[in-house]
Amino acid sequence: MPVHYVTYKGIKFPPAYNSVHSLSFAHNEFLVRDDDVFNITYPKSGTVWMTEILSLIRSQGHPSWNQTVLNSDRMPWFSTRLGLEAALSYPSPRLLTCHLPRHIFPKSFSHSTAKVIYTLRDPRDVVVSYFYFCQMCNSYEDPHRLTAVCLPSVPHGSWFEHVRGWMEMKDRENFFFITYEELKQDLQGSVRRLCHFLGQNLDDDAISSVVQNASFTAMRQNPMCSSILLPADIMDQTKGQFLRKGICGDWKNHFTVAQCETFNRIYQEKMRGLDVAFPWDRDQDPDLTETI
Repeated sequence: MPVHYVTYKGIKFPPAYNSVHSLSFAHNEFLVRDDDVFNITYPKSGTVWMTEILSLIRSQGHPSWNQTVLNSDRMPWFSTRLGLEAALSYPSPRLLTCHLPRHIFPKSFSHSTAKVIYTLRDPRDVVVSYFYFCQMCNSYEDPHRLTAVCLPSVPHGSWFEHVRGWMEMKDRENFFFITYEELKQDLQGSVRRLCHFLGQNLDDDAISSVVQNASFTAMRQNPMCSSILLPADIMDQTKGQFLRKGICGDWKNHFTVAQCETFNRIYQEKMRGLDVAFPWDRDQDPDLTETI
């Protein structure tokens, strides 16, 4: 069945969670507090992972909060219907989550000292993860693997426009960006960098606890973040696992040579002029094995 997306300012959003009112309120009326911390991503780029990391940092490495409270309650999706209500009643300091593009982020943010943590992922891995996720989640239509991040007509808009919009903030002191690939390569070092940005002083034992409890294995075993508690009419667990692999480079097992060449051409065109080097920029000529 076709999905009737909610559209706001030209961007489509899943209908199960969003409304024009919640999106408009988040954009125009939501009051950002100076001590707010925002976890922002394009879909399938490490949102849940960063939620767990930030929750553990907030609790000084103690895992009880992560293990007993749903991640969406710990870090409300403030632009959604239910998340907005939770965010408005959430005591300071708030941890908040969204997939919003920069141009429809709360206007009040520009007058605050709130902090943004923006997590990016190799867009080719985003495509693969998006493909499998959409087969499970009834609020999304099955995408073509390339259009899943290339075109503005897909939910949450184009990956390229999302990234370019947020990376305009890269030199601001209240903006921190990190890649999924960096988290995979050095989670402990990444946690230390995040703690420094957030002004959180965690000792070595607390850092180790964050790393241990934010591992892929720990997250998959934790029903508070693995989405297994979602009803079947929202997330059909028989069609896959929400936390599927948690690896880098899985796109090499799915893209054909022709698809890779097409994507590389689009990537070079869309990212031209952005003065940032990402880990995946070095990986342009892989061995490709199969397709979805």
